[in-house]
Amino acid sequence: AHVVIAVRNLDKATAARDTIAREVPGASLELVALDLGSLASVRSAATSILDGHPVIDILVNNAGVMGIPYRTTSDGFEMQFGVNHLGHFALTALLLPALLRSDRGRIVSVTSSGRSQGTTVDPKDPTMEARYDPWRSYGRAKLANLQFAVELDRRLAAAGASLRALAADPGFSHTDLQANSAREHRGLSQRFFETTVGWVGTTPAKGALPQLRAATDPSVRGGELYGLRFVLGGSPVRKRYLQRSMIPRDLATMWSVSERDTDMRFDVDGMVRATTGAPP
Repeated sequence: AHVVIAVRNLDKATAARDTIAREVPGASLELVALDLGSLASVRSAATSILDGHPVIDILVNNAGVMGIPYRTTSDGFEMQFGVNHLGHFALTALLLPALLRSDRGRIVSVTSSGRSQGTTVDPKDPTMEARYDPWRSYGRAKLANLQFAVELDRRLAAAGASLRALAADPGFSHTDLQANSAREHRGLSQRFFETTVGWVGTTPAKGALPQLRAATDPSVRGGELYGLRFVLGGSPVRKRYLQRSMIPRDLATMWSVSERDTDMRFDVDGMVRATTGAPP
């Protein structure tokens, strides 16, 4: 397999690539610059990827900005929603034709248990500036990740595509996400969260297992969510999610707001017809 690692920090990515190359001799790896907080960067990265890869088998949407004070992306969106959701929404739309050319393509969106703190985005107040709360905003973005996977898979299935969309939850994995967030906003709850995850959280390798299963297991189905069996570990299994957060009205709202904010019409049915040559 050839793996494209799309990243904002190329120095860290180069170090990660070198580590992988040492541990897996012969690994085929490629780095692409991507800042999910800039739609111009998303478009540039997508162009670079498509130029070299007309067929893509797996896309894993995984990026994290968590619990930070209010600020905006270069396009003016609240940072957590812009990076964690809108950037992925735009990237997926741009790469979809290449994914549709794969026989058994997968799109995996990484959510989090923090989604339980979120609500569907409000079209009248998408930035939440007037009533901003760092953790509610994070929860809203992580809920949008799951909603995006569920609604994207529904639209793909309705269009007759074999491409599937799923979601994965890494659980309480001890990564740089907690440390970076704590440095940004070291309130009491943030310090407690960082310390707790440091003591009892799973390793990044274990946290990646749900993503790997969602991306590679031939038995999984579109629209499903995968996570670790237990809160603090175990094998990756299918997890239930609250159906009340997946009602059609909320999914349609998430989709329309995402299209509006990214200035991108994500016409799944049209893309499927254009890619497969199916009649309208």
